Amino acid sequence: MSEQCQAGSEHARGSALDEEQSYVSRLYARLDTLREGTHDALRSAYAQGGGGGYAARTEREAQVGERAGRLAQLSAVENRLCFGRIDHEGVDGVGGETLYIGRIGLRDEDHEPMLIDWRAPAARPFYVATPSSPCGLTRRRHIHTRDRTVVDLDDEVFDLEGLTDSDRRTLVGEAALLATLRQERTGRMGDIVATIQSEQDRVIRSELPGALVVQGGPGTGKTVAALHRAAYLLYTHRTTLERRGVLVVGPNAVFLRYIGQVLPSLGETDVVLTTIGELHPGVRAAAVDPPKAAAVKGALRMAELVEAAVADRQRLPEGDLVVEAEGTVLRVDRRTCAHIRGRARDLGLPHNKARKLFVNEMLWELARAQDAQLEQSVREVEETEGLLEESGLPELENPEAKLRTEEDTAYARRILWTEPAVRAALDRLWPLLTPERLIGELLSDPALLESAVEGAAPLLGEEAFAPHEWRPLLRSPDAPWTVGDVPLLDEAAELLGEDDSEERARERRAAERRREEERYVQGVLEYTGLFETGMMDAAGLAERHRDPGPAATTADLAAADRTWAYGHVIVDEAQELSEMAWRAVMRRVPTRSLTVVGDLAQTGNAAGARSWSGMLERYVRDRLREERLLVNYRTPVQIMEVAADVLEAIAPDQEPPESVRDGDTPPRAVRLPRGDLATGLPALVRSELEAIGEGRLAVIAPEARHTEIAGLLPEAAAAATPEVLDRPSCVLTPTQSKGLEFDAVVVVDPSGMLDASPTGGHDLYVAITRATRRLAVAYEEKLPAVLGRLAGG
Repeated sequence: MSEQCQAGSEHARGSALDEEQSYVSRLYARLDTLREGTHDALRSAYAQGGGGGYAARTEREAQVGERAGRLAQLSAVENRLCFGRIDHEGVDGVGGETLYIGRIGLRDEDHEPMLIDWRAPAARPFYVATPSSPCGLTRRRHIHTRDRTVVDLDDEVFDLEGLTDSDRRTLVGEAALLATLRQERTGRMGDIVATIQSEQDRVIRSELPGALVVQGGPGTGKTVAALHRAAYLLYTHRTTLERRGVLVVGPNAVFLRYIGQVLPSLGETDVVLTTIGELHPGVRAAAVDPPKAAAVKGALRMAELVEAAVADRQRLPEGDLVVEAEGTVLRVDRRTCAHIRGRARDLGLPHNKARKLFVNEMLWELARAQDAQLEQSVREVEETEGLLEESGLPELENPEAKLRTEEDTAYARRILWTEPAVRAALDRLWPLLTPERLIGELLSDPALLESAVEGAAPLLGEEAFAPHEWRPLLRSPDAPWTVGDVPLLDEAAELLGEDDSEERARERRAAERRREEERYVQGVLEYTGLFETGMMDAAGLAERHRDPGPAATTADLAAADRTWAYGHVIVDEAQELSEMAWRAVMRRVPTRSLTVVGDLAQTGNAAGARSWSGMLERYVRDRLREERLLVNYRTPVQIMEVAADVLEAIAPDQEPPESVRDGDTPPRAVRLPRGDLATGLPALVRSELEAIGEGRLAVIAPEARHTEIAGLLPEAAAAATPEVLDRPSCVLTPTQSKGLEFDAVVVVDPSGMLDASPTGGHDLYVAITRATRRLAVAYEEKLPAVLGRLAGG
């Protein structure tokens, strides 16, 4: 009997696979047809050339951009194009509607739906139906494919009686979520589009306006839910977000590499991924500040310090301004200098833009001083007895008349600006500053920093910086930029602005080149007689022969523009952002439409969040709402019990997420005295790698010992670059491991991790919860009390 049942089950599975394979093949055939058509349309758009005037060129660029984006979207959804099917209840004996769910929406030649985009309202029952609330479904089927082949199916039945006899005979499979969780890590985050759970669906489909905080412990899927939310918002609010784009801010470059394929796999390519350390153009900061410096540098009052530093560079001479130019000593009294500086400041413009007025006014004063000296010289000559008669010069008709006209003074002003001594004198009073120069000099010059601190004191009142607070900010002039420096650079960029004189000059030169090209083409047309035919115009022909370069996408434009205003911003590991970092992020989303993803229990930054309201309410006020994810899909129960002990010690008010699966191997502690570490640690890593097969392993060590531990494991990747995830094993700090997951984790020196900073317990919590299958803790002398559960392991 059991053999007959088994044979029947195999037959049912084979029939179901054949049925679904036939449909999936049709979907891929339609996808290939659409790709080919889009590719041909794109080629035709490029072939139109660049002529026809501004309107025609604009239309061509729009067509190229739209078709290139569509082709990229169609190419990105190749893997697992279709992953689900839902069968609705029938009415009066008539079978209900069957819908296939996938990464993108597809219609056949008659515009009938073949595949429903997972973000469409019609697809939502696939994610939220439960036995107690089936949403009108009789069955939900998960379709597993490899390349273009259907390899497995999982059925969840909500109403057996509602299925047809044929459907009942082809029921197969097991729960799709747990099957997915058992897969080995690959070094890249996979999407969860086929296994989205109900609480994650609430996050993904939450409304666009306001700030949504997604508070979730390790393994709750908050990161991948937020990425799916980005795809959902771009689908649902396409007209709102397409022109402005979506910005995703992650904790580090390794993390961005880890999540980099999720959105393209969902059909979305116009999203900018960056870190706080890369928000300022031209800077890619990865280093972190020591805890004391980080706490001060991340505080909101640093904005007043930077403002004071800018004002401090708008100086007055100690006495009168004295400059030697063309052999003449010129003087502008200090009172006049102060008046001009005050006028420039009163404009309310950024420093570099206000500098134009200051420099121009000072040049006028210097030119007038030069005029006065020249007139004085002539008067002295006139008053010299007999000198005019002897020289044969005529006497002045009006001794009171000015010898120099306004045109003479304006010319003198232009000549003075070419004098190096004049430029140097004015630059000392009001220099042209870049953010890098201002912040670099501020943090490396004790006198400049102390002067800025004194200037900020009236603005800060009781919150003014004490010496023990600002002195840790000092560092050597050649020190690399840190992540904490970037918000200061962003603040400086806002206060300094840009002197656009050079850019405007370049635009004028480019315009002149275009006019010259058109004059040349006009001459050719007239010489050949084509001009009289009216078939060609000089401007269009010249434009056609210019190389416009590749069409820029919204993502390209946004990533290159520091002042770009995004339609929506997603911040992951958001608990790590300081007040100053949030200030920089908010500049990029004036609509205050955000998804904020994080876990307060994992805050490792001394300037990071202690509460979401404390960080965000000043910006979003009553538009702040929170969703909590409480189910841990990643971390086995046995490992999460160890993590929960740590959490109880460091943040007793935080509730650990509940794990949904058991692990195959209990976590263990391994004592490796310092003398045995060089041989014992490599042996431990080798045994863990053998146990996980083709998976990924991370050794997580305190930052102070990262180099030492990496030296003991030469085969493991240790540089904090995106490529670190391509190797079977790597050595990371807790900060570098945030947001990542590995089949096996070896935590080294937990005591050192706890003692490294006031947030050391949070770092240990992060390290432990990166594991999806196996955890080993290597300690030297004594296991910390918070890991007592592992004693004897």
